[in-house]
Order: sequence, then C-alpha cells, then structure tokens
Amino acid sequence: MTDEKFDFWQDHSIKYLEMALKTDRMEPLETPDGEGRHTGECGDTVAMLLKLRGTTIAQVAFQVHGCMNTVASANAVAELIEGKPIEDAWELTPERVIDFLETLPKAHHHCAELAVGALYRALADVRSKQRDPWRKMYAKSG
Repeated sequence: MTDEKFDFWQDHSIKYLEMALKTDRMEPLETPDGEGRHTGECGDTVAMLLKLRGTTIAQVAFQVHGCMNTVASANAVAELIEGKPIEDAWELTPERVIDFLETLPKAHHHCAELAVGALYRALADVRSKQRDPWRKMYAKSG
C-alpha cells in the first residue's frame, strides 16, 4: 500500500479532465426532439436533450445536478453520440463511457450508468414523438 496522495490534475486523463470541465453543452434546447431524465441512488440527476436532423443526432445538450464525475459522464455520452444515427446511440453502454473517460473512479462508475440511462430515456422519447407527432407540441422544454 502506498501513502501517495491522489493528484486530481496529474492522475486523471486529459479526456476525463476535458469532459469534467466542459460546459458548452449545459444549456437548454428549444423544442428538443427527445428528452430524458434519470436520477441515481446517489441523488445525482442527468437530463439529456436531443435535436435531430433526419435520423442523425445533430445536437446534444444536458443538465446535471450532481458531481463532476456525472458531468464528465454526461459530456462523454454527448461526445460519443453527437453526429451519429439514432440507432447507433442505442448501442452506447456505460462501459464504453467509462473506457472513453479512461480515469473515471471505480466508485463513480454509476455516474456513467446514470448518464446512459438518461440517454436511453431521451431516445425512447424520440421514438414516442415519432410514433405520435402531436406529443412534440405538448412537450416541456428543457
């Protein structure tokens, strides 16, 4: 066992730091095509908002009420699905988010599950609105 202390800036990957500190997607989207909100047992909440261009995810925004690990996970989800077909987004897993971030602490792997859960709910909302287009008129904006 080592007595070395964890150095946040030196011991995290550049990818983790970038995703944990990036704030440009933390904005509401007007009339999103899909919205999903998921709250974890830890109390953190992620709301994912999706804008489509045809069958492609053109823009992803999110809101997080929680820790930096949840922000990093939500940003990673957005980074991994933006510009991709909707069907590909269904294939995203928490493990892929964890791999992408490289240094997400093991005790916070649930943050990746939380962000992916919010994504799945947003994708389900997209399907629902495609099936019943009238629902989009009555949706609440992020």
